[in-house]
This record gives sequence, structure tokens and C-alpha cells, in this order.
Amino acid sequence: MEFMNRVNESQGIIHKVCRLYCDDEIHRQDLFQEIMLQLWRSYPSFKGKSKFSSWMYRVALNIAIQDFQKEKKRKYFFLQAYEFKEPQPSNNKEFDNEMVQRLHQAIAKLDKVEKAIMLLHLDELPNEEIAKIVGITQNHVRVKMTRIRKKIAKTFKNE
Repeated sequence: MEFMNRVNESQGIIHKVCRLYCDDEIHRQDLFQEIMLQLWRSYPSFKGKSKFSSWMYRVALNIAIQDFQKEKKRKYFFLQAYEFKEPQPSNNKEFDNEMVQRLHQAIAKLDKVEKAIMLLHLDELPNEEIAKIVGITQNHVRVKMTRIRKKIAKTFKNE
């Protein structure tokens, strides 16, 4: 019961990760379930040394990246990965804004680690917490964020 309460409070994290790493709604749902399963399995090892939401991010991102790598190996996904895709229409109000859609398109072009860092940054996590979740130093987070901002600005400029 405690596990479900904690997950329900922060389940938006899982939805964000799934949306960032999956274009297809069915694949997103499968990834969501896989992340939930892994959270359930891993919960006994959660020691409370970090925030529950940080732990959730780490588990969710690890599962999403593993899933992304598995999917990438499949030939059909490999071919789709290099096609330009218009963002899929969504009933979610977050995607109603054209600038937000453009930002999501730009983020989709980032590599898996950059996507993770950007997601955490957009959730306004401090660099220290991002570093812990991603497994890099705070300085490296700052360097990565500078490079990510330049890539996104270049994407916007080229559109």
C-alpha cells in the first residue's frame, strides 16, 4: 500500500519518461508497465538515501534506455529511427502549445543521456540531483546542459 501511494504521487515521472523515449502509444503503455514492474521489484532495495522521486527517475530512465537499445536493434525500428516524424497529436494540454511541440521535437533528436538530463532539468531538479540520477558529476551535468542548449537552439534556428 505504501509503495502504491508513493508511486501514485509521482507517476507523472514515469509518463514523462515513456513519452520521451516512445513515439508509439502502445509501446508507451508497455514501457510504463515494464517500469512499474521494475519499480515494484526494486522497491525493497530502496533505502531512502535519496528522494523517492529521484529513485523513480533512475529506475525509469534505466528501463527506458534498456528498452530503447533493444528496440534500436530491431531492423524495422532502426529504419524508423532516422525518419523525420511530425509529433503525434495529443489530447494532453501540455502539447497544445506549438513551442512546446517544437521543444519536444528538438529533445527527441538528442541522444539518450542528453534526453534524460533535459527531462530532469525541465522538472527543475538541481544539478546535484541530476548528477546522482544519471550517474555523472555535477560539473559534467553543467557541461552537458550547455551543449544541449546549443543543440536545441541550433535546431530552432534551422527550422
